[in-house]
Amino acid sequence: MNEESEPAQSTRLKRSRVFRLLVGIVLLWAVLAYFLLPLIWEGYARIDPALDDVPRITETGDHHPGDPLNVELIGTELELKAIMQAADWYTAAALGIKSDVDIAADTILSRPDDSAPVSSLYLFGRKEDLAFEQPVGDNPRHRHHVRLWKMEHLSEDGRPKWIGSAVYDERVGLSRTTGQITHVTAPDVDVERDYLFECLEKTGDLESQSIEHGFHKQLSGRNGGGDPWRTDGDLYRGVIKAAELHPETGS
Repeated sequence: MNEESEPAQSTRLKRSRVFRLLVGIVLLWAVLAYFLLPLIWEGYARIDPALDDVPRITETGDHHPGDPLNVELIGTELELKAIMQAADWYTAAALGIKSDVDIAADTILSRPDDSAPVSSLYLFGRKEDLAFEQPVGDNPRHRHHVRLWKMEHLSEDGRPKWIGSAVYDERVGLSRTTGQITHVTAPDVDVERDYLFECLEKTGDLESQSIEHGFHKQLSGRNGGGDPWRTDGDLYRGVIKAAELHPETGS
């Protein structure tokens, strides 16, 4: 058996060193992005008075500021789901291993995904009750989406009120605060709010619309991923036409 030549042995050692270096870099990034930086940011969020009790903004699971609220809809859950379906917005899948693997594969392979999951945000001490999305093109890297929370008080006609945050995912990238892989959101959240209501108007199922001017006093900020956002401060409100009841079933 011939002994390995000195140049070949040197090349193999160099490749081994490069491989170990790459593995080390990936492990270091994972520790920083998914352990150390989230802890540092959480501590900062707790001591920075500018982030305390931010009004009318959602929260991440570890109490970072989330996305601003900009839409409100009035109607039963069935009426809400029906108008979103008519507007070609789809129910987002629940977070889980399968849905996470599916969206990763669809992103890499540029396959459309009508029900890709959205990350959880929190309001009233709980994550969103409903989430809807509309894919753009053939890849879940970018999409329209809205999260909605059921409010405690009913509307004047006795139906539930839902308040939510409509935001556009423009690409997949690294979080500016932790370095984790995440969706990067478009800064002008008003564009997404307006687009959602354009879709709802086209269904013919909105009974009325109104705007609450000055809903937001804080007109700009950053979400939990560090993405900047800005708004004119208005909340768009839509009342969904009440579904007709069938005498035989009451539904």
